[in-house]
Amino acid sequence: MNLTKKKELAAKALKVGKNRVRFDSERLNEIKEAITKEDVKGLVAEGVISIKPVKGRKKVEKRKTRRGPGKIKKKVNKRKQVYVKITRKLRAYIIGLRDKRVIESDLYWDLRKKIRMRDFKSLSSMKDYLRGVGVEIPGGEVEKAGSGKRKAKRAEKFGKSGEKKDVKAGGNVKDKKDDKSKIKDKNKLKDKKKK
Repeated sequence: MNLTKKKELAAKALKVGKNRVRFDSERLNEIKEAITKEDVKGLVAEGVISIKPVKGRKKVEKRKTRRGPGKIKKKVNKRKQVYVKITRKLRAYIIGLRDKRVIESDLYWDLRKKIRMRDFKSLSSMKDYLRGVGVEIPGGEVEKAGSGKRKAKRAEKFGKSGEKKDVKAGGNVKDKKDDKSKIKDKNKLKDKKKK
């Protein structure tokens, strides 16, 4: 006896899936006579048609959380960044000392190697080392690298006005450009007169 259509009707009436609908095998004739949804509901009340419980885990039990790769929090290693910051600071300081002739080149290169080997943890530790070696450190701050010689050269080249000076000729570059434009104007006038 094929009761697939009756199962579909019962599933629609009870609002469950077809697989959850169960018929009583002894009272199949009563099921066969049921045509409407009301008939089906009456059979459910009598116990002829029953509904299987939902398979799967209970909703009440909380699922154990799994820690995936997105949730793993590791401490980021910033040793490289710290090394770069300290190294730049210390190198700039010893370049300033070298430019002011406070330390000699041999000691400068010695200090560079020590900085590279991370012998100094901070600027104050390097100053302590320098005092131990016998170097007199000036009281004020030492100028940073590249501030001495380059500024002097730029002052010579541009002067205070900001105009570039032609060092070979002795005059301003602007004056030369004016002279060239005057010559071009004269040449244009000559060409017009010829025509």
